[in-house]
Amino acid sequence: MMMPKSSSLNVYLLAGVKTMPSAFQACQDRLNKQLREAGIEPRIRVLFPYGDATRSLVRQVLEVRSDLSGRMKAGCIGGRYVWQQIKDTFGNERLLLIGHSGGGAAAYQAAKLLEEEGNRDFRVVQVGSPRTPIHPKLTHKVSYFHSVDSLGKLNDPVSRIGSWGGWSRASLAVPKWNRNKYAPGHVAGIPTIGGHADYFRHASPFIDNEEVCNLDKTMKNISEWLKEWL
Repeated sequence: MMMPKSSSLNVYLLAGVKTMPSAFQACQDRLNKQLREAGIEPRIRVLFPYGDATRSLVRQVLEVRSDLSGRMKAGCIGGRYVWQQIKDTFGNERLLLIGHSGGGAAAYQAAKLLEEEGNRDFRVVQVGSPRTPIHPKLTHKVSYFHSVDSLGKLNDPVSRIGSWGGWSRASLAVPKWNRNKYAPGHVAGIPTIGGHADYFRHASPFIDNEEVCNLDKTMKNISEWLKEWL
C-alpha cells in the first residue's frame, strides 16, 4: 500500500556569491502561490551559504570551490552551513532545495549529507550553477538548468565551471572519458534574457517578444520536473 504524500513541504532557496537579500523575492512569491494552488503548504526560507553581497568576493569564491568536489569527505563549506540550517529547522516533511549559482553546489552537498543520515525524500534544483559531480545513486533527485542563446547553446559562463566527467570502462575495453558520467539526472537549457544573475528577473527588459519573463521560464522548467514528485 502506498503512503499518501505529505501536504507540507520545506523549501530552501540558496543564493550564490555577491547576492542581494531581495534577489529571491519574486521567486519566493511565485513558489508560494504555485504550491498552495497545488494543495501543498510550503515553508520557504532563503539562505546565503557564502554570505550576502557585503562579504568579500574572494572569500566567497574560495568557499564555493570547496563545494565543487565529488569526494564524500570534501570541505563543503557552503554545503555544511546549509545542512546545519536544515537540521535546525527540518521536520519530517519533504524537502526541496533550489540553488542559484554557487548555491546549487551547496544545495547538492547539503542534500548528500542529509541522505547519508537517512533523509531521502528530497529534490535538488541547480540553476546556473557550476558543474558539481553527482553521486550515481542521487542523479534522479537532482536537476540542472542553464541559460541558452537563440541557437540553444549554453551562454552562462558559470555553467562551464567544474566538471561532470569521469573515466568509463566496459569489460576489457580501453577506458574512455565520459564528460557526463556524473551529471545530474535532468539537464535542460532555458532561453533567458540577460546573464548569469537574471534567471529570476520578471520585469522589463527581461521579457521576450511573447511577453514571457525569465522568472516564468525558469519556474516552468522547475515545475515540470517536480510535478511527478510533488
